[in-house]
Amino acid sequence: MNLNQLYTNRRTGNHGATSASRTDFQRDFDRIIFSSAFRRLQNKTQVFPLPGSVFVHNRLTHSLEVSSVGRSLGSLAGEFIVQNFSNELSDDSKNFYLHNLSNVIAAACLCHDVGNPAFGHSGEDAIASYFERNESGLKEKFNEKEWADLVNFEGNANAVRVLTHKQQGKDDGGTQLTHTTLASIAKYPCEAVAKKKGILHRKKFGFFQNEKETFLQIANSVNMIPESSEPTIFKRHPFVWLVEAADDICYNIIDMEDAHRLGIVATSDIEDLFFELIKSENQNLERVMVKRSTLTNANERISYLRAKVINALINTSIEIYRESFDKILNGTLHLALLDSYKTVNPSLQEIESFSIEKIYGHRSVVEIENAGYNVMYELLNHFIPPIIKDKSERKSYDKKALQLMPQQFHYEDGTVYQKVLGVLDFVSGMTDNFATDLYRKIKGIDIGMTV
Repeated sequence: MNLNQLYTNRRTGNHGATSASRTDFQRDFDRIIFSSAFRRLQNKTQVFPLPGSVFVHNRLTHSLEVSSVGRSLGSLAGEFIVQNFSNELSDDSKNFYLHNLSNVIAAACLCHDVGNPAFGHSGEDAIASYFERNESGLKEKFNEKEWADLVNFEGNANAVRVLTHKQQGKDDGGTQLTHTTLASIAKYPCEAVAKKKGILHRKKFGFFQNEKETFLQIANSVNMIPESSEPTIFKRHPFVWLVEAADDICYNIIDMEDAHRLGIVATSDIEDLFFELIKSENQNLERVMVKRSTLTNANERISYLRAKVINALINTSIEIYRESFDKILNGTLHLALLDSYKTVNPSLQEIESFSIEKIYGHRSVVEIENAGYNVMYELLNHFIPPIIKDKSERKSYDKKALQLMPQQFHYEDGTVYQKVLGVLDFVSGMTDNFATDLYRKIKGIDIGMTV
């Protein structure tokens, strides 16, 4: 891949560059911050139920922290590229890698979860299983590729739709981000029928059929390597690996800190796991031990060690990125940066195993996953049947149901597939509280006036 052709300031909706005090990539970051899709993340579950008496991370705070880590990774990667490939770079490219790659990665990290429904991954599962469980009455209404989108519903693909799709009555291009930022969140740059377990860039899928042409424009403008045209598959863009690493670093470590604050895991367990990882990275252990001994507050000790662990993982990730850069450029790297590290460092493996056993299987987490699944499933069951009917065939109760859905999500002139995507836009965009509140009202559990 040509390092001078991996980025562009071209935006969705054919909006050109604007003369301003900020660069186009800084503007991406700002646009995401002020978008309603990003704002809604403040009330979407990360792992633990919201809200509670103890502060835990939600999707918004998680995304902000991932963005902070991503900015560091982008800065370090940019310096590496300029130092080692200076002869291949134009002056504009040197400026981009030194001063703007960090902005791209930070912006991409900021919006990497905007397509995730309420209630964590159980929300995704509910949407996919709704179509699986109703296959006999629904599958015939869609072509093979459209059906694959629905039964494999994926937050990553939905993020591309949220950020690029023109809703009814709104401007072209969605959030109108640069193709560079959008390419940086495409962990799975293929369509749903190409999804295949065991292949990293095809583990899930990256765009719905409705956004296929938009994705092709993005991929071509930043020179992503095509792997197949039918079905459509691309190799990952080189910036994706940095966004993925930032996300992996944060959720591997921050969930541990949340569990400690909630009293789910013991202070000694977390301290030992964090300290072992810091020790394995040959950091200044004496300084860490002295600092640790001066902090008598348990939460503060865990926060300090968490910061040291994140710093260690940033350094490790960027080192693996450098060592693997040729494979990243030609699309032959098949293991995520942190997964590569896990193969040689048992400390991170222990943290992952501990999290699965003690945190993700905790009763409070399982309860919210079960509740969220049922809420999301029933909401779809309220809106999908009436939307797929011809307008002339809708009964009074069908029309009443659809009145609850804002007009920007109605695509009455579109195909059945597009109408259903409108419902998914509405339901997947809901916060935990809004989804629960609407569920209780349509089920008659709560009856009252909503203003």
